Amino acid sequence: MSENQNKTVIKAAQPSATKRSLVYTVAYPIAKLLLSTFLPVKYHNAERLDIEAPFILMGNHQSMMDPVIAAMPVKRYQIRYIGKKELWKVPIVAAIFNSMHMIPVDRHNTDMEAMRACMRVTREGGVLGIFPEGTRHKNGLMEDLESGVAMIALRSKVPLIPVYITGKVRLFRRLHVYVGEPIVMDDLREMGINTETCGLLLGRITQTYAALKEAHPEA
Repeated sequence: MSENQNKTVIKAAQPSATKRSLVYTVAYPIAKLLLSTFLPVKYHNAERLDIEAPFILMGNHQSMMDPVIAAMPVKRYQIRYIGKKELWKVPIVAAIFNSMHMIPVDRHNTDMEAMRACMRVTREGGVLGIFPEGTRHKNGLMEDLESGVAMIALRSKVPLIPVYITGKVRLFRRLHVYVGEPIVMDDLREMGINTETCGLLLGRITQTYAALKEAHPEA
């Protein structure tokens, strides 16, 4: 696929921030059934996600199922996830992601187009889904984070809610998922949105997940 063709595929994902896609509507109950039977997931404090949008849902990333796992407690809205643009290279995959209203982002450069798309989601009253680690991690927990995530969170002025996924889903083995309290950011916004405050927010994200892991060592 040529670069121009790839851009065309990527730019197809520009729907309303609050409109549920047909694919998402059909896939949600199927995924819910799977995660309550064959791939059981137990959610703790899921009511923290039963709030009015806009807000940002944030999760740690260990498997390809994480976006599905994190989405289940959000019953009223479709989550608009951010994904690395490399995932759009295969046309059929790009078509699926576009139908799910995902937002492609260039992780290695300042991607203003993706930034604007993310801000549009929260501005229009939608739910933005982010995985600050940028890719799946086998070791560590929220230790190597993408700086753009902090910029989006600070600029959006909406709640940032952490979801701690304790492992990978396995057949007939229960996985525990914990929803944390929204991360405090008002004091950072008052200091101004800059490199320093973005760094401070990333530090808080790391600390939040470390505390969630420490509080649930059995997971």
